[in-house]
Amino acid sequence: MAAPDELFCWEGDWGLPSVSTDCLVVLAYAQFAGAPLKVRKISNPWRSPSGSLPALRTNQKDTLSRPSDIIIHLRKQKYNADYDLSAKEGADSLAFISLMEEKLMPALIYTFWIEPKNYVDVTRRWYAEHMPFPLNFFLPGRMQRRQLEKLRLLRGDESLEAGEELEKELYRDASECMNLLSQRLGSHKFFFGDSPSSLDAYVFGHLAPILKSKLPNGKLQQCLKSLDNLTNFCTNILLLYFPRDNRESPSQKTSSQPEGGDFDHVPNKRRKQILSALVALGAMLSYALLTGMVSIQHVQQEALEEPPDLQPIGSHDDEEGDG
Repeated sequence: MAAPDELFCWEGDWGLPSVSTDCLVVLAYAQFAGAPLKVRKISNPWRSPSGSLPALRTNQKDTLSRPSDIIIHLRKQKYNADYDLSAKEGADSLAFISLMEEKLMPALIYTFWIEPKNYVDVTRRWYAEHMPFPLNFFLPGRMQRRQLEKLRLLRGDESLEAGEELEKELYRDASECMNLLSQRLGSHKFFFGDSPSSLDAYVFGHLAPILKSKLPNGKLQQCLKSLDNLTNFCTNILLLYFPRDNRESPSQKTSSQPEGGDFDHVPNKRRKQILSALVALGAMLSYALLTGMVSIQHVQQEALEEPPDLQPIGSHDDEEGDG
């Protein structure tokens, strides 16, 4: 019997199996389709086979990172949550997924990565606290820059700048998208009949972080909470498919350990010391080679300027990004 494919994804938090939208999409689809994946929840993307999260390592040793590519692979393995969809339902599903990419994803990026208070108090802090040293000093900032570039690409505006005007426009588009999703869902449990499909996975992956995170600027969350059927939709999926994550308290989460690892035979304290030393050495050497001394000096200066409670710089699963 072939070994199961391995899925690497960001760790979870806030009662979610992952803090990453892309990871949530893949995790939900795998649950819906019954795919027997070996899930590794991590907080260091450099430990994934692709250097980003999510990442699927197949039993043929291929690596896939985009949620759409991972879902296509699972379908080829006969794990197809869309098997019973009609041609029209399949077309509707693609249309709504495209709508979310165009209208909802920009607002998600802005909410978690661009809006100043949310980014400093929640997003950067979470990754800073969960990533190992020394990645915690520079990876959150690098991730933010990538998300800003993604937002510019989605908006088709290279000169895009944060501000009240942009925020209003993004939240208006997101509200329009959520209202259309709410109308399509109606009083049903899932979008197409009694079983969840890929559309349900995408909607859950995009909406659950908005619903469950505790953001200082909660405008997008307020808009979602005004749509009872969508909030119930997210809650029901968590109860049905991720009951362990849904009930996990912050204290329980802190004490839990990620699945698997090359050092499972080493006691936890000793294992952490070994991993920290290896990661620190590898990260510093790699970073020096990739960016040069000027960039390193810049990072060190940024680190010194961080508020004291952010100096240790990484929830349910791993992850990446693509959220």
